[in-house]
Amino acid sequence: MTASQHLRVWQREAFDLYQRTQPRDFLTVATPGAGKTTFALTIAADLMSRGVIDRVVVVTPTDHLKTQWALAAAGIGLPIDPALTAQSRLAADFVGFAVTYAGLAVDPNAFHIRIASRRTMVILDEVHHAGDAMAWGDAVDEACDPAVRRVLLTGTPFRSDDNPIPFVRYGMGEGGVMISEADYSYGYGPALRDGVVRPVLFMAYSGEMQWRTRAGDEVAARLGQPLDREATAQALRTALDPDGAWIRAVLTSAHTRLLEVRRDVPDAGGMVIASNQDNARAYGRLLAELTGEEPVVVLSDEPGSSARIAEFSAGMTPWMVAVRMVSEGVDVPRLSVGVYATTTATPLYFAQAVGRFVRARRKGETASIFVPSVPRLLALASDLEAERDHVIGRPIKDEADLFAAEAEMLTAQADPGASDDLTGQYAALGSDASFDRLVYDGANFGYDVLTDSDGELDFLGIPGLLEPDQVADLLRRSRTQRAKAARPDPEGQEAAVFAARDDLRRTLHGLVGAWHHRTGQPHGVTHAQLRKSCGGPAAPQASAAELQQRIDLVRQWALRASG
Repeated sequence: MTASQHLRVWQREAFDLYQRTQPRDFLTVATPGAGKTTFALTIAADLMSRGVIDRVVVVTPTDHLKTQWALAAAGIGLPIDPALTAQSRLAADFVGFAVTYAGLAVDPNAFHIRIASRRTMVILDEVHHAGDAMAWGDAVDEACDPAVRRVLLTGTPFRSDDNPIPFVRYGMGEGGVMISEADYSYGYGPALRDGVVRPVLFMAYSGEMQWRTRAGDEVAARLGQPLDREATAQALRTALDPDGAWIRAVLTSAHTRLLEVRRDVPDAGGMVIASNQDNARAYGRLLAELTGEEPVVVLSDEPGSSARIAEFSAGMTPWMVAVRMVSEGVDVPRLSVGVYATTTATPLYFAQAVGRFVRARRKGETASIFVPSVPRLLALASDLEAERDHVIGRPIKDEADLFAAEAEMLTAQADPGASDDLTGQYAALGSDASFDRLVYDGANFGYDVLTDSDGELDFLGIPGLLEPDQVADLLRRSRTQRAKAARPDPEGQEAAVFAARDDLRRTLHGLVGAWHHRTGQPHGVTHAQLRKSCGGPAAPQASAAELQQRIDLVRQWALRASG
């Protein structure tokens, strides 16, 4: 049985297209978690078996991914060396090697000679990185030009800059812009319908922020309210301050969610994506305090980072904290809960970060990502299924443009003084957190759904195993029932029913809160136990009889504990 017989539907379609056309260059755009590695290696194995190529070269964004590719290739009988440098020789045991884009740029001529000396297939993983800097693009162009075959892979080909990506075909678009053209595309929407990836629930948290500006003024504002660019950035940094109450509350809620998921998926893991290494270490200490277990902290410049990621992926440790190293390409299938605790808000980075959580292992899994409630991030969360291409010559029209953030970041990186306004004498003074809304399938579910301050816990209690349509149905039924409850009832009967049910819900949440203070058990876990014992839906959809049954049960628990 050949490797191609184990392909998913999309991989088989793309493989068959490649077989029919036999192109020199083939750009595949597939959502993170869809299986681009397997697809490319299947092509390589087929070409190698038919004598079309003699060597395989894989170019990756990071050192960790070199190892990951080498392990995957070895699994189908293609031994490649992940440690080769421009100066070292390829041992006879290997049919190829892996190198990073940065490593390629060190001596592109040396790699050009290597690739030209054999009939070589080059796999450019996350090829949009070849446009990260002009030097990288020039190096890829020079080194990989002699390859007889090139397979280009990316989950996110879109960029805000005008650096062309080598070997990508561009067509003319409206207004004279140039748009990248993929040979095969497989987006998040189709992958979600096929069960290849998980549905993602975004839990957005707001709250009151207080900080001191570089001018010495003290400012208070609600996270997510309309502010100018500088104030928005400082409000977000205040929320993410490791010493503030906002991040503590969000990490607590995220851990509650993870405990809920681990009831059905015992090895489910969570990851916090931090802005910098100092914050990552601080979040690690905070998680250890909140959970009683040390998380895995991954810092890319420390030795052994790749080994720690692999150990976490294969283990049972609940949490990992990382900066940028785990944002792209790294395969940790058990990640189910995330905290987006970084100020980076570009479409490219956000899509790659979310991609770490979408890989499906079993039918019906969902992923939950906790995010600050700021307009730019909420827009990206709502637009998750959008399929974009790399556009050259595209003007940035206004601040609301999703690509404006990335353009600003690139400008700031080019001019170190450009970020002075955001650093200066800024100091976080205080914060708090409150649940704002849930974003799913492009729709927002917030306090138009919730009927009390503890209603957030009903979202946290959404089971970890639901089909995408079941998640959407649950949330939309909540909205429908809330709207129905809000309509006036001429006879007063329906209003009385809803009022009585709201009283029961408040009573139930009060008892669950008391049980938490008595036992330390998270609210969401208690709600889940009550639903499991008594049956019925989450509290917003439960009938008065179902709510009363849960109230009676939790009172029985309290009596037994008192006895």
